Amino acid sequence: MLGAHRVVTRGEGDCDVAKSKHGSIEADFRAWKTKFLARLQTLQKGEKKPCDGNCKRGQCESSAEEEPFESTSEEESGTEDHQNLNSVVDVEDLGKIMNYVKKEKREKEQQEEKSSLVRNTVKNEASERRAMITPALREALTKQGYQLIGSHSGVKLCRWTKSMLRGRGGCYKHTFYGIESHRCMETTPSLACANKCVFCWRHHTNPVGTEWQWKMDQPEMILKEAIENHQNMIKQFKGVPGVKEERFEEGMMIKHCALSLVGEPIMYPEINRFLKLLHECKISSFLVTNAQFPVEIRNLKPVTQLYVSVDASTKDSLKKIDRPLFKDFWQRFLDSLKALAAKQQRTVYRLTLVKAWNVDELQAYAELVSLGNPDFIEVKGVTYCGESSASSLTMANVPWHEEVIHFVCDLVDLIPDYEIACEHEHSNCLLIAHKRFKIDSEWWTWIDYNRFQELVQEYEDSGGSATFSAKDYVAKTPHWALFGARERGFDPKDTRHQRKNKSKHISGC
Repeated sequence: MLGAHRVVTRGEGDCDVAKSKHGSIEADFRAWKTKFLARLQTLQKGEKKPCDGNCKRGQCESSAEEEPFESTSEEESGTEDHQNLNSVVDVEDLGKIMNYVKKEKREKEQQEEKSSLVRNTVKNEASERRAMITPALREALTKQGYQLIGSHSGVKLCRWTKSMLRGRGGCYKHTFYGIESHRCMETTPSLACANKCVFCWRHHTNPVGTEWQWKMDQPEMILKEAIENHQNMIKQFKGVPGVKEERFEEGMMIKHCALSLVGEPIMYPEINRFLKLLHECKISSFLVTNAQFPVEIRNLKPVTQLYVSVDASTKDSLKKIDRPLFKDFWQRFLDSLKALAAKQQRTVYRLTLVKAWNVDELQAYAELVSLGNPDFIEVKGVTYCGESSASSLTMANVPWHEEVIHFVCDLVDLIPDYEIACEHEHSNCLLIAHKRFKIDSEWWTWIDYNRFQELVQEYEDSGGSATFSAKDYVAKTPHWALFGARERGFDPKDTRHQRKNKSKHISGC
C-alpha cells in the first residue's frame, strides 16, 4: 500500500497430509523458506528481477506468480544523478552531488550488512540443526515418566518390568518368545515418528517428521545413558515390599531391549551402529517400525526380531487410522512388507484391532500376509489410553478378548500356512505362527537368546557373509503359553473352533 514490492508470495501449509503440497506443514515451510532465501540472494547480487530481465513488464515467465520488480521514481532520478557524476558540474550543484555520494555509500554498507546476514543464515542452516527435544517437549515427556537422553532419545520403565520384579506375570513377549520382562529395557533412539496414529498411547506429545532433520547424538552415548537411566529406575525398587531380591539382582543386568517405546527408531541414521552395540553387550533387540521406511528396512542389519505395524489392510483405512505424513504412504507401506519378506531373521506383523475401524478387512489382511510372508502375526486389541483432542477413539473401539479370538480364527482360515500358537489374555493378544515353527507337532516360538548372540557375533566377524535364519535360534514353547492350554480351562484335545466357543465363557478383556 505504501509502494513497496513483494519479494516472495505468502507461504501456505496444511497439517492435513492430503491437502499439504509437500507432504507436511513442516515440508511446506521448508519449501517456502528455500524460495525466500533464493530471492534474498538474488537481491544481494543487485538483480531487480528473478529472471534475466528478458520478459515483458509484469509477465515474468520464470516466476509468473510473483509481482514484477519495478524501479521507483527515486531510483530513476538516482540513476540520472549517477550518470551526471562524470560530467562537468557547477559549483552550486556540488552539495547535491555530495549528498548522493553519501547516500550511495550508506546504501552500500547496508547492502553488505544484508549480504552478510543472508550468508550467515544459509551457513547456519547447513551447519547447525536444532535439537528434537524442545524445552516444552522435555517438560511434557518428563511428566509422563520418560528419562530423556541427549537431544532425541528416551527410556522408560515398563509396567511388566515392575510386575515381574515382584514375582508376578510377564508381558506377552514373555509368553510368546520367552523374554524375561524384568530384564527388558524399553527405549528408542528417535522420539520422532512419521505417523499420527489414532491409538497412539503417547497422545502425540512426540515430534513428527518424514526425514531426519535434527541434531544427532552418537549411539555410544545413547546406549550408555539408556542403560544407566534404566538401572537407576530399577534401583528405586530395592527394598520395596513384594520385590524379590533375586529378580532385583537380575533386573540390574539388562538382557533384552524393546525398541518400541515411542516414535520411529529406524529413522535414526545410526540405527545399525546402535544395534551392533546392543549385541556386543549381549542384549537382544526387538525393533518395531511403522512400515513407512522400506529402504531403511532393507539396509537394516540383523536384529533378534523385526516387527512391522500393520494397522490396516486398505489404503483408505490406513490413512484414517495411522494418519501418515508421507503422500505416497501406501506404496511405502507395501514396499516395507516386501522388504520384510527378504529378511533372514525373525519377522512379525503386528495387527492392532480397532473395533468399527479395521476388523472387517479379513481378505485384505490375508493378501498382505502373502506379501510379507512373516514368521509370526501378533493380533492385539487396541488399548484405550484416555480421552485426547488428537483422537476420536473411545472405549467402544476396544474389542473384547473373545472378539479378538474370533477375528484370529477367521483370519487363520484364510492363511493355510499359519496356525494359532499362543495367547496372552491380559494383553488381549494372540500369536499366529507359521507352521515351519511347529516341529514334530510342538511349537517352537520361543527364542534361544544365547544362540542368537553366537550367530550375530559370527555374522559380525565374517563381515556379514555368515548368514543365519530364524529357525537357527528357536526354543521350545512351554505348554502353559499355548493357545487353549489346560491352565486356562481348555482341554488339549479341543479343536480350534471348540476353544473358540469355550472362550466366550472363560476369557475376559
